Amino acid sequence: MNKIALITGASSGIGAATAEAFAESGINLILCGRRIEKLEELKAKLEQKVEVRILTFDVIDFKAAQDAIESLPQEWKNIDILVNNAGNAHGMSPIHEGEIADWEMMIGSNITGLLNVSKIVLPKMVERQTGHVVNLSSVAGKQTYENGAVYCATKKSVEALSEGMRLDLTKHGIKVTNIAPGAVETEFSVVRFKGDKARAAKVYEGFAPLTAKDIADAINYCVMAPDHVTIADMTIYAKAQAAPTTVYRK
Repeated sequence: MNKIALITGASSGIGAATAEAFAESGINLILCGRRIEKLEELKAKLEQKVEVRILTFDVIDFKAAQDAIESLPQEWKNIDILVNNAGNAHGMSPIHEGEIADWEMMIGSNITGLLNVSKIVLPKMVERQTGHVVNLSSVAGKQTYENGAVYCATKKSVEALSEGMRLDLTKHGIKVTNIAPGAVETEFSVVRFKGDKARAAKVYEGFAPLTAKDIADAINYCVMAPDHVTIADMTIYAKAQAAPTTVYRK
């Protein structure tokens, strides 16, 4: 049977692109997200190549995530690859002007959500002594920048969790990969700027940003590496980007 991958945040952006890359590699898919119509569109596109299941839940809600994953048929519960992609950035204010609601959304999705889904999936990987976890961090997890303290803190947490998972799980035959993208043109900035598309577009003006497909191709490369190879950590910048807030524009 083909390998099975569960991808959170699969309704758009890097999650959807990763699903497409995995489908090309013959990996069966469990697509997770909150926007059922987007997941249905992706399923219709990919089920000509691989088997696809859809689960709708918010990763912040442990019970909802557990009920959804436990609802899978038995043959789908042996998940080989977990891609913890769900996450968000909300607001870009100095720390003393930040909104509690924004902080809660980022901490909830970027940290708690990752832990919730991992808690549900990992025990079966340990039982089977095989598996691969891919966590989506960010270059913001490598270097903190002005007006992004809480978002950067959540992504530094992902970096620490990736390291900790590797220490705890390698002896069980489980690989752990941390992916840290730079500027990727997806819905990221639209969400960060709360729907202000004009402001979001300026983030990517004057240079060629990364695409969701670029990151998906990197994730697929890590997952398809030989069994004895673990790509532990990968930082990916656009050619014009030298650091999180250093971009050379034309």
